[in-house]
Amino acid sequence: MPSSEPTGNAAISRRHFAGLVGGSAALVAAPRIASAQAYPARPVRAIVTFAPGGTVDVYARLACQHLSQKLGQQFVVENVAGATGNRGTTQAARSTPDGYTLLFALSTHAVNASIFSNLQYDPVADFVPINLSVSSTHVVSVHPSVAAKGAREFVADLRARPNQNYAHGGLGTQGHLLAERLKVTQDLDMVAVTFPGAGPAIQAVVANQISSAWTTMASAGPMIAGGRLKALAVTGQTRSKLLPDVPTMIEQGFPEVVGDTWVGIMAPKGTPEEVVTTINREIAEFLEQPAARQRLADVGFDVVNKGPAEFAAVLKDEIVFWKKVVEETKVRIE
Repeated sequence: MPSSEPTGNAAISRRHFAGLVGGSAALVAAPRIASAQAYPARPVRAIVTFAPGGTVDVYARLACQHLSQKLGQQFVVENVAGATGNRGTTQAARSTPDGYTLLFALSTHAVNASIFSNLQYDPVADFVPINLSVSSTHVVSVHPSVAAKGAREFVADLRARPNQNYAHGGLGTQGHLLAERLKVTQDLDMVAVTFPGAGPAIQAVVANQISSAWTTMASAGPMIAGGRLKALAVTGQTRSKLLPDVPTMIEQGFPEVVGDTWVGIMAPKGTPEEVVTTINREIAEFLEQPAARQRLADVGFDVVNKGPAEFAAVLKDEIVFWKKVVEETKVRIE
């Protein structure tokens, strides 16, 4: 990471990151859980802020399956995509804080305050952090027919044939910002094409409609493993265990293009402490299970497993870090 990057807990997301589920339930309840009832007493709505098949969706579906089994009620994933996660996040912020709405937030949660001038929520004040769960490095991938074998050849081709497009999973996502950082630092002519999630972005490159994809390993990994995408570089500090032969952007001479994505669980401000404790406990248990860790690793996730206090500290540092990147790339959305 660049020397200006925060250290300690904040470094977690520089080393990392990447989601599943669908369906919803209209839930109305008292703002506090009745003391005579065990939580949860009915299905829980789990808002996922991006489209199915993307980083946050993949993790959410695995986590909700565990929560449903352990707590005896369905944790129902609802994909509320749009506006780089703002649509779903706004819904979560306005939900009754009774424990029956959870937010599975992508790391864009820490970026949006710097990019959008009209947010309808406060990313810190309107939420209770529960668990910073997993992270996933980003990977620059292209269609297998592309001649470039690495980032240097890729950049050389961008210089020789300017105005090529690239796909990302949403305005202001880390994939978008990392691509723009390469564009700015290398003075390249690249055209961003925005999709409502990493899944659709990847499909466009698989179909050879877009030149490259900037998404997390958790999203692109299966397509790379299946030979439908070719990986040119990863954006972590170190190589991915899933792609040990693919060098980092740092190794290939682009040290500014470093960053990863995380997924965390939050709830509306005012959610009872017992709910926060219960969800964090069950998720922490899930993340420490050897079988779960292997399954997460297989799809490109690193386990973070930080509780409410540590998650809150990382979030604040992430907001500071990505604000600097936003200022550098001049990405702004009205």
